[in-house]
Amino acid sequence: MLLTPMRYKDYIWPYNPATYSIAYERQIAVHKVPFGHYCMQDLGLGCRVMRGQGEFSGEGAYDEFKKLASIFYDNGPGLLIHPLWQISNAYFTALKLEQEPLPDYVRYSFEFRERYDEYNDSLTSLGMANSGSSGQDVSAAPSKTTHSVVSGDTLWGISNRYNVKLEDLLKVNPGIKNPNLIRVGEVVVIP
Repeated sequence: MLLTPMRYKDYIWPYNPATYSIAYERQIAVHKVPFGHYCMQDLGLGCRVMRGQGEFSGEGAYDEFKKLASIFYDNGPGLLIHPLWQISNAYFTALKLEQEPLPDYVRYSFEFRERYDEYNDSLTSLGMANSGSSGQDVSAAPSKTTHSVVSGDTLWGISNRYNVKLEDLLKVNPGIKNPNLIRVGEVVVIP
């Protein structure tokens, strides 16, 4: 099975990391009450934490690690596109060398934390039922280029087809809350 390469912001891994893990967390507050008892309060879901390990080998391996490190130093969240996981808006929170780097071999580990508040940033009230919503920006002028989703389409595929960054596609389509979920017949505005 050939998997698409993992990417974050503008960085594309030359080959996917060897191991991945994803942790789903629920925040729980524990309060001590008299007589040795405790009461627990569910504070809701926390962010997903995505970790993994990989290696760069061959000529220029350390240079490739430096490219990845430069993305780590770039502030702010970005889209993490993983071959198996749901696309997420995430912060690159850790990058670690697992051994002394060699010019032709570098072993590393990484961590991303999903940015959860993004789902609420773009919510708007349209004054109509969501069942008829197409995910299209209602302020878009009719003269803009659009794409009507057909069976087998993915947002990633649409962005490649029109040579548009996935991030830009999501900006002009605020009705798409989950980039992994588009429906047949939905209209996607192309910037």
